[in-house]
Amino acid sequence: MEQRHLGRTGLRVSRIGLGTLTWGRDVDEHDAADMLKAFWEAGGTLVDTADVYGDGEAEYLLGLLMEGLVPRRDLIISTKAGSVPDPDRRFNGSRGHLLAALDASLARLGTDYVDVWHVHAYDPDTPLEETLQALDLAVGSGRARYAGVSNFCGWQLAKAATWQLAAPGTRTRLASTQLEYSLLQRGVEREVLPAALDLGIGLLPSSPLGRGVLTAKYRHSTPPDSRAASEHLALFVEPYLDDTATRIVDAVQTAADGLAVTPLQVALAWVRDRPGVVAPIVGARNAQQLAGALSVEALTLPDEICRALDDVSAPVHRYPDHDWSTL
Repeated sequence: MEQRHLGRTGLRVSRIGLGTLTWGRDVDEHDAADMLKAFWEAGGTLVDTADVYGDGEAEYLLGLLMEGLVPRRDLIISTKAGSVPDPDRRFNGSRGHLLAALDASLARLGTDYVDVWHVHAYDPDTPLEETLQALDLAVGSGRARYAGVSNFCGWQLAKAATWQLAAPGTRTRLASTQLEYSLLQRGVEREVLPAALDLGIGLLPSSPLGRGVLTAKYRHSTPPDSRAASEHLALFVEPYLDDTATRIVDAVQTAADGLAVTPLQVALAWVRDRPGVVAPIVGARNAQQLAGALSVEALTLPDEICRALDDVSAPVHRYPDHDWSTL
């Protein structure tokens, strides 16, 4: 698998990442082992997790598999901290919480360091410089090799990145940002992606298949074993089952038919090769599903297909979105 630099750093990661959102909850140890081994054998290196995935079980399971299945040195482990199961405070970006969460993640993962450590979301109740100092302390102590943020909007990302760049050699440059990005969700193109490109921050798209909708599995019905049929994930999928999404999925299916590939491959290749994207993070239930995503390595979409998909899924840009002079 092709390797790409993570932002403006020397770290190289596979251009497809393996997500673990459902590990330890919907994905058991057997399926997780099959997927991690298949991903590694395909040349994949970037594995993304978080301290809240499965209430910590995803990290614990990944740690178990690194003990006896895939060598730690062959993987780039990315984890996140800052989301908390508290209805009164969804995010905690305080220095104390973040550093304690990192130590707990390292214990579950069974490793001395993570390769990339992300703040899971912006915390409006904590001064941003306090949150960012936790990243500096983590990198300075060797517990994290690189740092990034997740789910920051455009101004939040720009503020955080420029704060870090204001003291080079003292503060840790942000290497990456992680947000949802797909043919069904192109909101990052308004301000986040232009900021990331300008500041040298690599984008790691989550839900690159539109929460599974871009595989075209929901075109005619809802499969009983799908996320949309799941009690705890149905609301996650529902926003992408409207008329706009149907039009985009139909276009993806048409492109797939013309290229003799699957809708999954078309949708994943499109987002993988967008400007600023380093590695889409793909989640799967089993090795068979993952194989479909890994098969995209050999596919590059023709320019005319990309333009057609761009047109049918184009987000609305209005003042004062970036590059207003073209609006």
